[in-house]
Parts: sequence; structure tokens; C-alpha cells
Amino acid sequence: MLQTAREPLFRVKKNRSVEAPAPLAPLADTHGHLTAFRKLSPAEAVARAALVGVRLLVVPVDPADDVSDVPEFLAWFSRVRDDAAALLKGAEATEACALLDELHFVAGVHPYGARKLMEDVGVLRRLESLLEDPRCVGVGEFGLDVGPWSELGLEEQVPALRLQLRMAHERAMPVELHVRDGEGPLATVAHDRSLEVLREEGVPAAGCDLHCFTSGPEVMTPFVELGCRIAFGGASTFGRSEDIRAAALTCPEHLLLSETDSPYMAPVPLRGRECEPAMVAFTVENLARVREESAGVPRQRTYDALWHNALAFFGLE
Repeated sequence: MLQTAREPLFRVKKNRSVEAPAPLAPLADTHGHLTAFRKLSPAEAVARAALVGVRLLVVPVDPADDVSDVPEFLAWFSRVRDDAAALLKGAEATEACALLDELHFVAGVHPYGARKLMEDVGVLRRLESLLEDPRCVGVGEFGLDVGPWSELGLEEQVPALRLQLRMAHERAMPVELHVRDGEGPLATVAHDRSLEVLREEGVPAAGCDLHCFTSGPEVMTPFVELGCRIAFGGASTFGRSEDIRAAALTCPEHLLLSETDSPYMAPVPLRGRECEPAMVAFTVENLARVREESAGVPRQRTYDALWHNALAFFGLE
């Protein structure tokens, strides 16, 4: 159930309420899934995000996994918006409805589906169709993954990476890259190979975002030198994530982005719960605090940068 704007949205152990930080600027979740919730409905997630100050939500969808019929998906996406509008109306949250005009999606085939993209023409056709919709603002997420859940080798993933980069070039669209390394000898292999491909294919003129960045400055720097944006999510708030916070401090301000990657990796103090776009409020506040305490950057400046960077990346200014 959606609470009113005057009631706490978040509760933790022993039903203790947690107030979302009051934002100093509109909030952007540049990568929040709506198709994988266990508890919340997508419409509730959108409405709750609006109540805490989120004014831009970009939803990644995968034509090899999430979407089997494009018209059905587009109708579903419209219903989510309409149902969220009804919830906000019931909560008497008129101002929050501004999010509904900035509810967008990106479309791309995750590395796990690379083989399907290259072998199933239906997947490619669905991707092309999704990219034509006016609500689609980019290609993603796609990339390389050598983590413990990946069943495909890089030899199958790289062609899908190249294909989707070329599609973005052709359409003048930005891209959201998923890059997950492994352990031991695979510690940086996905980032290293992604960097090689980006140099060979070229970073799309509209931009490139390393979504859900969870490495340190040494991994990030060569991507930043190519002009890639870096998106930080809930993992940047974890106690042992000093390397991620160091990357956030090192990243040029104009390349910083905020996201949740909901329903995964909820930020502190909600870690362990199902993540949702509203929780970007905690991640943004943490980034602003870290930059203020460690680099003397005013919190307002971080909030403003994250908002305007997101608009610029998706061509929404």
C-alpha cells in the first residue's frame, strides 16, 4: 500500500521507520528495473519514488528476457504510469506527479542473453522495435560479464557488445554498459576487454555510462579518459566499499550519475531489503556527504550535478 507524503515509506527491523533524506535537488535513478520485484508492484515503486523526490526514472528492459511481445510491453509500461498516477492522486501528491512525465526506458540485451541476440532474429527485431519508441532514451544494459552466474564465455559476449554499440552509433543514442569482473585471474578481465572494444568501436557520441560501478579508481580512470560516465548505486554506501567511494571522489563531477539497479543492492540503512527506485535518495545523500567530507564539495553541488548530468546524458535538458 502507498502511504501519503506525510508518512514514512521505509521500515526496517522491529518496524522502525526510516526517513528518506530530504533532497536538495530533483533526484534521478538512471537505472532501475521494474520487471523483477518480489513484493512491490511496478506502479507502487514508481509512486514511492515520486514521493521522495525522484523526478527521472530510466527503466532497463531486455528483449531476450523481459520482453517477448513489444506491443504488450509498451501497453504494460503505459499502465504502470497510469496506475502510479492514480496512486499519487490518492495520496494527494500532485507535485510528485512530475516524475510521470520523465518515466523512460532503455533497451538492450544483457550479456547473459548474448547468444540469443546473435542467433535469434526475433530478439534482434524486438530490440530494434523497442529502440524506435519515443520513450526509449538509450541502448542498455549490455556488455561483458565473467562473474559467477555467467554461462557464456567472452568469445560469445563480445560480438553482442559490438553489435549493440554499433546500433547506438547508428541511432545517436547513449549506452548503459554492464561490466562484471570475476576473481583471481579474471579480476579485471571484463573491464579490460570492454575498454578494448570501446576503443575499437568508439564511444557513442551520445555517451556511455558504466552502470552500477563497483570497482576502484584504477579500473575507472581509463573509461573516464574516454569520456564515459560512471553510475554509482547502493553498493557505494556499504561499509567496506572504500574503493567505490574513492572512485566517486576521483570521478570528474560532470561524469557522475546516480542509480539504484533495483531490485538489487539496497543502500544503507536499508541493506538487505528489496531495493526500489525511491532508495536512490539514500545513495545520493551518501555521495554528497562523502564528497563534502573528503573533498570539501558542497552537498548542494553534488545534488545539482547528479540531476543535470542525468538529463544531459539522456538528452532530456
